[in-house]
Amino acid sequence: MDYNPDAAADARRTLTIPAECAGMRLDRALAVLLPEHSRSRIRAWIDAGRVLLAGAPADPSRKVGGGEHVLVHPLSDPAATAYAPQALPLTIVYEDEAILVIDKPAGLVVHPGSGNRDGTLANALLHHAPQLAAVARAGIVHRLDKDTSGLLVVAKTEIAQTDLVRQLQARTVHREYLALAAGDVARGGAVDAPIGRHPVRRTSMAVVASGKAAVTRYEVRERFGDCTLLACRLETGRTHQIRVHLASLGHPLVGDPTYGRKRGIAFGRQALHAWRLGLVHPSTRKPAQWESPLPPDFATLLATLRARAGAHGR
Repeated sequence: MDYNPDAAADARRTLTIPAECAGMRLDRALAVLLPEHSRSRIRAWIDAGRVLLAGAPADPSRKVGGGEHVLVHPLSDPAATAYAPQALPLTIVYEDEAILVIDKPAGLVVHPGSGNRDGTLANALLHHAPQLAAVARAGIVHRLDKDTSGLLVVAKTEIAQTDLVRQLQARTVHREYLALAAGDVARGGAVDAPIGRHPVRRTSMAVVASGKAAVTRYEVRERFGDCTLLACRLETGRTHQIRVHLASLGHPLVGDPTYGRKRGIAFGRQALHAWRLGLVHPSTRKPAQWESPLPPDFATLLATLRARAGAHGR
């Protein structure tokens, strides 16, 4: 794709506030006129002096009357270019001009942060598709924990990113996981419990009354006596959601170093794999879905458990 980030960031738009927006705040009116961009992004442009009303920097809270001429000078998110491209291997399941679907291996951090300034998925994405330097967070719209494997979608344009974020907010992105939980889970069900920062262990999450709403649905796929294979579906996307919710039931993930048990089946990471991803394509508006096979370590673990169960059954 022929793409010039500097040109995209410098593309000015002249807009006229329509009569039906009369009485709205300027930032809300611009969100109506520029639906491909989020209101927070538009607000950032206003705060940076990139939106002019009557030739002067605009106030986001100013009420508009209709008929005003507004000059919008978009600005790339500086956080998008805060790290460097790196030639790291990527497993690309799908790619077009709007999105990328990545099958992330366990052990790969999604986004640079404290202790992980490089060697991340974001660094790899910037090398694979340099135009992502013009998109906030290199196009990343949702994350997987470092040691969780599986599918995630990346937006290649700001328009696609805004659309995908709205789909996530509307809970219309379908994310399904395979999870190996400790213990014998009696039946499928749902956990509807808010998740927030742990009151004591600040690097961990927990079910807390002051947390954000979180819903995980799960069903039993296979039983092994001391552990159970579950299919989990997220309705929300809180940090460590499946790990925290299953631990709250007394069935933490096998291998989970933060929320799991000290004893039990040995596995080098939390046994969690994002195996199915479904969404509405931002450009075609058609439903799309992808699946990822279990990675070798998880597949080997299940094969061992099945063989053990078969031996006990004889």
